[in-house]
Amino acid sequence: MTSFRPAPAWLADAVFYQIYPQSFADSNGDGIGDFNGIAERLDHLAWLGVNTVWLNPCFASPFRDAGYDVCDYLGTAPRYGSNDDLAELVDEAGRRGIRVLLDLVAGHTSDEHPWFRTAANDPTDDRYIWAPEGLPAGFVPSPGTRPGGYLPNFFGFQPALNFGYARENPDEPWRRPVDAEGPRANRATLRAIMDHWLGLGLSGFRVDMAASLVKDDADKTETARIWTELRHWLDGAHPDAVLLSEWGEPEVSVPAGFHADFFLQFGGPTDGRALRSLWSNAEGTVNEAWAPLDCFFDPSGKGSPRPFVEAWHRASTAVGDSGFISLPTANHDFSRLNCGPRTADQLPAAFTFQLTWPTLPAIYYGDEIGMRYLPGLPDKEGSVLGPRYNRAGSRTPMQWDDSPNAGFSTAPPDHLYLPLDPSPDRPTVAAQHADDSSLLHLVRRLVALRTGTPELGSGGSVEVLNAGCPFVYVRGERYLVVVNPQRDTVRYVCDGTDDARPLESAGILFHDGTITARGFAYGIFELGRPAGR
Repeated sequence: MTSFRPAPAWLADAVFYQIYPQSFADSNGDGIGDFNGIAERLDHLAWLGVNTVWLNPCFASPFRDAGYDVCDYLGTAPRYGSNDDLAELVDEAGRRGIRVLLDLVAGHTSDEHPWFRTAANDPTDDRYIWAPEGLPAGFVPSPGTRPGGYLPNFFGFQPALNFGYARENPDEPWRRPVDAEGPRANRATLRAIMDHWLGLGLSGFRVDMAASLVKDDADKTETARIWTELRHWLDGAHPDAVLLSEWGEPEVSVPAGFHADFFLQFGGPTDGRALRSLWSNAEGTVNEAWAPLDCFFDPSGKGSPRPFVEAWHRASTAVGDSGFISLPTANHDFSRLNCGPRTADQLPAAFTFQLTWPTLPAIYYGDEIGMRYLPGLPDKEGSVLGPRYNRAGSRTPMQWDDSPNAGFSTAPPDHLYLPLDPSPDRPTVAAQHADDSSLLHLVRRLVALRTGTPELGSGGSVEVLNAGCPFVYVRGERYLVVVNPQRDTVRYVCDGTDDARPLESAGILFHDGTITARGFAYGIFELGRPAGR
């Protein structure tokens, strides 16, 4: 494994909070969230206890893919505010002990980026991948005077930046090696972009499609080398900054140079099975290519935590102490926790697990109050990826209170970025803030318990006693966690638990060496002596 500077000390205690900026808080009444809106709501995040915010792309863009089609890496999108507004947001967050990460789209731009417009008319430009003659499979016809076509990286309007090919082929001369002039220039540009924003006080980046840079790179060896090079630069130039990857395979991405990688709904040989085995219940965002899988956090009781535990063991063994694995509740591309047959009363068990497992937790905005995935929405800025895969349902406006538009915006309802949840009993921050028994208060207490108890954090040990229902494990040899995600009562024989002291619990009973967990029960307990069968 390549030797890197150790990760900044703050990362081990990070509790991430992902903000989809257009849906979080609108300060100017245009129906779209913005930087000033986020700044006005920072006290909510500080109260909740999160200490690191990740913003989805906020660079200038035509927004055909919700900002992942960048047309200026050094300028913010006017709909969110100015560069100065972003700087002020970062300062305000810092005053509350909250770091801010940006989303870096490293592998492609918008076809409206000035770089691409130049390349489309200059056959000597090597910034993108161009086939000069014909149109190979997957290439898009040139929109300019340049003959041939270009390779996209996701949607057709997102031309792939040229980081080279892992394998050359004399019959395909556009396959430039990774050390060619164009790929080298693009690596230098990535450094310049990162240097610019880190110099303004940002704390790092989550890198979009981080595994996609070098083409025909089956084992990702050449792509990994690029990130290794960038990490060594970052260690010297910005040692307190971090790189998080959208890769979904920590065994590869962290040794390559990322400080952390997310378990995702895709990635690696199992195509994201670890995360899907926890949350994906065949509702909300569903990729038709996914093999059928019963998820663990489901009222039916059919699923198992084993696929996740086994994947985590493999990844954590490979990663060691060189970096971290992050476990999200959801994200902008994947269903919220409250989706389909999983309802709000089942979320406390899910959060108890997510905030006590030795990964870095990432809370998707609104999940802390149990916002639900909204089915049946129209395509919005490229949200639809398949017949059952509409990402808009996870991108609806944050629900702050019971005022018009749930406090998200003063715009007319038909001007909102996306429709609000129409349910009359939709959860809000204000209502749950006023209710000590709410999910919001539970999440806050769990975050505080994790933050104040090193054994429950990313570095504490974990021993799984029962990888079934109930899911039972011990953190740091003295904290017992019990989770039952199904509706039926379940039991597990476990000695040494009758004198366990509850720190946070609902529906868990101990008697004569038996744990009884009622439906949707959860609990964290301090043990007086080691537990086991």
